[in-house]
Amino acid sequence: MEIFAKRLREVRIEAGESREDLGQLLDVGVSQISELENNRKGTTLEKLATICRHYKVSADYLLGLSDER
Repeated sequence: MEIFAKRLREVRIEAGESREDLGQLLDVGVSQISELENNRKGTTLEKLATICRHYKVSADYLLGLSDER
């Protein structure tokens, strides 16, 4: 899931958002976002879907199954 961590960080930064912003969207703390972006923890399917909708990217892209956003 290292590619998920990398791509999550990339799309968040490209959107000009902080870890706090993403944490508020997902209703989690900044430390959990940090753990996601540092490949220490995973997330739920519900939160993955929220991330995809928010950043307008596919789950396949975030999971490294496709290079198309």
